[in-house]
Amino acid sequence: MSMIEPFWSGFCARTGITGPVPPVTAFGDPGAQQDALAALVLAGRKRATAGLLAEYEAEQLPLPQKGDLEIFTDGSATPLGVIRTTEMRVGPFISVDAAFAADEGEGDGSLDYWRDEHRRFFQAVADAQGYAFSEQSLVVFVRFELIG
Repeated sequence: MSMIEPFWSGFCARTGITGPVPPVTAFGDPGAQQDALAALVLAGRKRATAGLLAEYEAEQLPLPQKGDLEIFTDGSATPLGVIRTTEMRVGPFISVDAAFAADEGEGDGSLDYWRDEHRRFFQAVADAQGYAFSEQSLVVFVRFELIG
């Protein structure tokens, strides 16, 4: 039996929020990176995430919308919490600003760190999926809040 359904039921009982089980996500590469990024969310340091628009399109995923809920997991797919999208925009990679980089909460929180790490990450994703990545590649920038 999946851990997701009991987790969602418990969340609904605690918060009074109801509805179908929302999508499940994990941040970053499987394993240790997902553990580390999930811990940043739980600590309140990570309040944003970003992904390539091409990846959403390739996987036929809907773009996040304000108010959307997601259950996030660690690297072993254990559900840890629920986040709600507060803002979403699509723009070129190069359009990221220092405030968004800080909201992602990774590394030292700087724009330079964000660009270096995400350039590497997005290049690996693009290579694995067979499409090109550049500074003009469209990125889905999402801010969220931890609600439980």
